[in-house]
Amino acid sequence: MTPLVDSFGRSHNNLRISVTDRCNIRCFYCMPETSVRFEPHAQLLTFEEIERFVRVAAALGISKVRITGGEPLVRKNLATLIHKLTLIDGIKNLALTTNGVLLTEQATELYQAGLRRINVHLDTLDPARFYRITRRDELDRVLQGIEACRRLGYGPIKINAVAVKNLTEPDIVPLARYVRERGIEVRYIEFMPLDAQGLWDRERVLLAADVRALLAREIGPLEEVPDRDSRAPATVYRFADGIGCVGFIASVSQPFCMNCNRVRLTAEGKLRYCLFAIEETDVRSLLRGGAPDAAIAEAIRSSIARKWVGHEINSQRFVPPPRPMYSIGG
Repeated sequence: MTPLVDSFGRSHNNLRISVTDRCNIRCFYCMPETSVRFEPHAQLLTFEEIERFVRVAAALGISKVRITGGEPLVRKNLATLIHKLTLIDGIKNLALTTNGVLLTEQATELYQAGLRRINVHLDTLDPARFYRITRRDELDRVLQGIEACRRLGYGPIKINAVAVKNLTEPDIVPLARYVRERGIEVRYIEFMPLDAQGLWDRERVLLAADVRALLAREIGPLEEVPDRDSRAPATVYRFADGIGCVGFIASVSQPFCMNCNRVRLTAEGKLRYCLFAIEETDVRSLLRGGAPDAAIAEAIRSSIARKWVGHEINSQRFVPPPRPMYSIGG
């Protein structure tokens, strides 16, 4: 089997699949409050189409799959898809990213389907700030969902927190204390230009280095975890007292493009070689047009072969993607 390698020598084994562009909250940096246009359900890939695509991708060397959205838990019968994917030869790591609002209701069914790895998006533990960010009063349900996953034995459980200057500074330390008390991990993500509303400003990026310094000052010294996966987007640190880990995804201040091993499939079947990609490959037409597996495999190889060097956020050449984050897939 020839690895999925692009023209810069980067090997790809990580596939992120969005199952819907719909969401039950409205984070300001992802979705507008009103006038959101969603794909008609008939345009979304069916579970059978996703399963087939993953089988082809696994035969090419994809071994990690993450289910995203929008909010994936609003897609009906998601546990059915999870079970299908756990049965595919070559898939060694299956994970889900969710906002957690529907976790309490679905955690058991997803666990029984074979899901173990879960990331919950949570920027704050403060109800007022949660409402300001998400425009929804759902914090209690998110926290209950996390506890449901802990009781069931999910692991690892990780919290994804977007760090926005002049907004989330008060949340950095409380989130770290929260995960330290529960044996889970938080990953602070620098605010990225993915809203497609023109709200992003580099001056609003709360830098990973500043977050790390704050945690060291308020909680205790941090030590970088050795021997981590160099292709993982997060740089992980552990507290010197041995209690807990925190991660930092410094997409803006320290881009990790040259280590990228990811490819993305949108809910309506567009293959993207980068979160910030301008071009896409239509695989839905292949899946629905009777194309053989070899043609789908060639589409995957061709997309990755065209992958650019990186997003160039920090240069004048940067062009924001024409699609917002909820439409691309988290």
